[in-house]
Amino acid sequence: MTPEGKVLARFSARTHGGAGDWKNQVRAVVSRLEKLCGGEAEWTGVAAPGLAARDQRSISYMPGRLPGLEGLDWKRHLGRSHPVPVLNDAHAALLGEAWLGAARNTRNAILLTLGTGVGGAALVDGRLLRGEIGRAGHLGHVSLDPHGVADITGTPGSLEDAIGDCTIARRSEGKFRSTAKLVEAVRRGDVAAKRVWEESVRNLAAALAGLINVLDPEVVVIGGGIAQAGRTLFRPLAAHLNRFEWRPGGHKARVVAARLGEEAGAFGAAWNAIHSGAG
Repeated sequence: MTPEGKVLARFSARTHGGAGDWKNQVRAVVSRLEKLCGGEAEWTGVAAPGLAARDQRSISYMPGRLPGLEGLDWKRHLGRSHPVPVLNDAHAALLGEAWLGAARNTRNAILLTLGTGVGGAALVDGRLLRGEIGRAGHLGHVSLDPHGVADITGTPGSLEDAIGDCTIARRSEGKFRSTAKLVEAVRRGDVAAKRVWEESVRNLAAALAGLINVLDPEVVVIGGGIAQAGRTLFRPLAAHLNRFEWRPGGHKARVVAARLGEEAGAFGAAWNAIHSGAG
């Protein structure tokens, strides 16, 4: 990409296999992109799952996925002569949406990605909220029920478990195996499906009302696979927020669908590299 946000070339590859395979694939993709563009990149940025190290050289914590990711020094791995800043993938997605997408021209925004789990990130007064150890923005792990089942982080009754695909079978008593199938049934008028969906969206609205009070965003960006439900999601969500959201002086946060899709993290990683002084 150029510093103005123009895409010069794009290429992707699936990550799979053992510890070395995906790392070599990433290096091959970078090489391919540079060949397509006729020279070495002036900036290189990385977005990856997990907690980014404070020095932004690596991912410091990501158990259970992509063996070899934790502690990998990306500058050394990619053979760069310039720094390679590393971001958490949800953090990067929000920066991408703030640069070129649904949160463009805003200084206060939050992003939630609704899929298997619920990822998130926050932009506060124009700065990405990182926190002490890079943990900030895990919006899916706010608690909606202190007596609920603990989620993967130990949070009881979390937003992630209230709407994520990871618990759809449990929440629907085994009737549905994915939120996509649940939404299809809702659109057909299935009464049981409507009940599960209504409770899921109500929980999302309650969480958003709390997050809006804490972070005061201008815009709330909703992405991920569940956001593909479109009006089936956004219409009841708006109705609940009309009751739940505190709106001093009539001001309300805009709730919009993400625009950049699966490339949002790549755009955010590019922006971060360009603006980190890494060139």
